[in-house]
Amino acid sequence: MATPPKTGKFIKSILYLAAVVLVNVVGLTLFFRLDLTANHIYSLSSASRKVAASLAEPLTVNVFFTKDLPAPHNNTERYLHDLLEEYALAGNRYFNYRFYDVSAGDGDMNAAARRNQELAQSYGINPVQIQRVEADEIKFQRAYMGLVMIHGDMVEKIDAITSTDGLEYRLTTAIQKLNNKISAMLNIKDKIKTTLYFSSSLNSIAPLIQLPDLDKVPEKVKAVIDRLGQKNYDKLAYQRLDPDTDPALIDAADKNHLLVLKWQAMPDKQIQAGQGAIGLVVSHGQKTVSVPLLTVINLPLIGTRYQMADFGKLEEVIGSAIEKVVNINAELGYLADHGTLGKAVATSPMMPPQSNLTAFRQLAGKTYTLRDINLSKEPIPDSLNALVIARPTKKFSDYELYQIDQFLMRGNNLIIFPDRLQEVMPNQQQMMMGGRPSYATIDTGLEKLLAHWGVKIDPSYVLDENCFKQQVPQQRGGGQQPIYFAPLILNRNISKDFDYLKNIKGMVVLKASPVRIDPDRLDKIHVDARRLVASSDRSWEMKPPINLNPMMMAPPPENQARQSFPLAYLLTGRFPSYFEGKPVPVRTEKKKDKNTAGKKGDPPENKDTAAQESPSSPQTPLPDIKRSGPFIGKGQPARIFVMAASDMISDTILDADGRSANDMFVMNIIDALNNRADIAVMRSKTQQLNPLDKPAAGLKVFLKWLNIAGLPVLVVLFGLFVWWRRHARRKRIQMTFQTG
Repeated sequence: MATPPKTGKFIKSILYLAAVVLVNVVGLTLFFRLDLTANHIYSLSSASRKVAASLAEPLTVNVFFTKDLPAPHNNTERYLHDLLEEYALAGNRYFNYRFYDVSAGDGDMNAAARRNQELAQSYGINPVQIQRVEADEIKFQRAYMGLVMIHGDMVEKIDAITSTDGLEYRLTTAIQKLNNKISAMLNIKDKIKTTLYFSSSLNSIAPLIQLPDLDKVPEKVKAVIDRLGQKNYDKLAYQRLDPDTDPALIDAADKNHLLVLKWQAMPDKQIQAGQGAIGLVVSHGQKTVSVPLLTVINLPLIGTRYQMADFGKLEEVIGSAIEKVVNINAELGYLADHGTLGKAVATSPMMPPQSNLTAFRQLAGKTYTLRDINLSKEPIPDSLNALVIARPTKKFSDYELYQIDQFLMRGNNLIIFPDRLQEVMPNQQQMMMGGRPSYATIDTGLEKLLAHWGVKIDPSYVLDENCFKQQVPQQRGGGQQPIYFAPLILNRNISKDFDYLKNIKGMVVLKASPVRIDPDRLDKIHVDARRLVASSDRSWEMKPPINLNPMMMAPPPENQARQSFPLAYLLTGRFPSYFEGKPVPVRTEKKKDKNTAGKKGDPPENKDTAAQESPSSPQTPLPDIKRSGPFIGKGQPARIFVMAASDMISDTILDADGRSANDMFVMNIIDALNNRADIAVMRSKTQQLNPLDKPAAGLKVFLKWLNIAGLPVLVVLFGLFVWWRRHARRKRIQMTFQTG
């Protein structure tokens, strides 16, 4: 008997509904995501999956994010939620996360939201102020946008998550840091010493320097150390030293760069003459970090002011010092002598000296422990994977060059920014007579090492018509002033041979010299050279005499040849030692005449000149000779990065936030040469600069006429094609009926 039509429709509806339910049930357990973005910014990088999968103990992420925020912050919350879900899948049961409701709501805040806000503030996450547009009116709203990671007894926070840029990098490096910190803390044998230097006599002058609560400093510091001790597996040892009881402690405080105050007697205030020290020293083994607790500020027209440390942030500051002394992060070497970048210079008589590497140190300090290397005093330690050398200006001795050479021979890497020209400012009298800066050639001896490895740097600057353009104030006519010695590097002139450079689409280079390679020499020593950065084909070269005044510069005539200049190379291979077949240099100590040493008026000893002493003769006393390790003639596989533009790592170019293309380029090179290429790839998944490729002149003309005449022609051709199809169909129909 046939099934009635209505019954059949009902059965079909039931089957369709069951299929939909089953598909949804399967989707809850068996699902996949497809990230179609070019850089896969919505998927975890391989480095993030490895870090999450390496968790051996539970890690909990507590997120404090206000709900229903305006764009673009609502997108940030959604992205963070999806990202944490990806981490949870990669980290399996050890990765947990939770979003806390910290929203006030339309009416009064409920008790749960109030408790969650108090919990967020206890972790050091405070609300930030954002703008909100309602009914054509701009309003301000306080919102929580932060998270904390809890791993064992360790806590790491990320506050003010106002953008999705670099968020995965921040999360992964924070997880990695927690893992490293737990391992380091569990493995150290001796406790970390935290020593407070606080002179009791400072309490007598506290009212005079307007710090009535100065006597409470020891109590507050001890409370912070106690809290940190509980979070760091009871690995902290605290002691307070009073320099008033032992005058030798003043010298110890001064040696640790702590603040030492001296004052004269003031009988009217019943204050005796004295001196006192204040500050905290965190030490472990041979490493020491000083934490200032009192700052002296000299303000023009106002005078001297004394300011106490922010005790709300003191726990974070001391925690950072602890990480440095126990080597939480990998070490990165930086050559700190021979006139390299980084020395504090006075920018104004009213301001203290400023370093030109502040941003670089902050960026590198997030994932590395930056270790300053003084070749004139110590050899390069074997614990380093890479050494940064930026703009040395003083000559290296053969022994110091030997240290760099053998560091490379041991399979370590060099990151070199060797300027060939140094700006020499005119003196005051010359400036009054219209003098301008001159440029002297730098010759440190490092050039002969590079030449031995097939690299030559010309003492000139690369100028480019495709350059950074500075806005001119309206008072001076307005418009843009091209800065030809600041080339804009196009996407096509950045090597895509390495994954960590593929997402860097453009950047700015300042005062760069051309880097040339010797192909015959490279073939002979079997070293591979890859060009990483080059200027555009509208570039030319400025040789001495150098004049970088933008108002006095103009491109050369069109009939003069222009070309693209290589600006950075990466060399890879087993490098031969420069000292192969030569006498091995030894370090000599310059002796001082006991009768003249230290006399007033004597010129200071030049350490670099002392290092230039010739190798010791057989009569040289043995204690004056310092030598370590056997000589290596043919090195292990290593890499050298060379870019003759030291401003690339200076505060002129770098930003402490680390979001610009220049920041990513520098840090990715450092990561890659520290065997962390996967981290470098993750950092550059998102970029602020993503310019379109500029088409060639012929292509421009073609596209122009294609838009003007090509599109109408295509429409006409398409119409003719449709007419032909219809005509052919009509003919087929006629032929069919005629045949029938």
